[in-house]
Amino acid sequence: MKVAVMSDIHGNLEAFDSIRRRICGMEGIEGIVLLGDLIDYGPHSGEVIESIRNLSYPILCNIRGNHEAAVLEGEYGRFSTERGKECARHTCSHLSAASRYYLEKEMEKKGSHVFCVQGRKCLAVHGSLSDEYWKGIGMEDSLEENGLEKYKGFDYVFSGHTHLPHYFEKYYPVKDGVRRNRKKTIFINPGSVGQPRNLNAMAQCAVVDMESEEVVMVKCRYDIGREQEAFPAEIDVFYKDRLEYGI
Repeated sequence: MKVAVMSDIHGNLEAFDSIRRRICGMEGIEGIVLLGDLIDYGPHSGEVIESIRNLSYPILCNIRGNHEAAVLEGEYGRFSTERGKECARHTCSHLSAASRYYLEKEMEKKGSHVFCVQGRKCLAVHGSLSDEYWKGIGMEDSLEENGLEKYKGFDYVFSGHTHLPHYFEKYYPVKDGVRRNRKKTIFINPGSVGQPRNLNAMAQCAVVDMESEEVVMVKCRYDIGREQEAFPAEIDVFYKDRLEYGI
């Protein structure tokens, strides 16, 4: 079974539609994992939500990100910039009743979720278990306390928030002579669909074969100019301009 893992769409409809078309053209995909931040920054939060509603694949997991949490709770204090706070307030004020219902009722009510696929225990977390919404997982994190030791019980850890894709494996000491006393956890961040920050402007996600452990980091071109044209003057131009550079 293959699953498509997506995160941080951020109201970018052109980018999401590009990813959706690519996924529909791939064989063997049987489910979608959504890691939060469907909304905000971009001009099409409502349209992205509607497009997700119309996906033809089962959604295995659909957790909140820090932007959903901030907008629904009206708490903007943890955004690092004033432009970020103002953008979130603008998004909140323009959400339709149907979009707000989706965020409140059809997504998980927190930033993490545990589920199983083909006998593999999976954790989906927007940020990390240290802070579900505001602290990401990094490849440099260690197995030490406050590092990656807490993920030992999972076969896969899917995370977002950083907008930086990663794939790495960590090996934990266990009592298992057959496997030379090691247990493996695979960590995957699919990058951002709509606001990539890895110096690559393309829409990005990951496709994971849960049996073979093959991971494909998908990157799709999309019409950036068309998406930029939809930005209203109320959204800081920073969020519009950065789409061209993947920053």
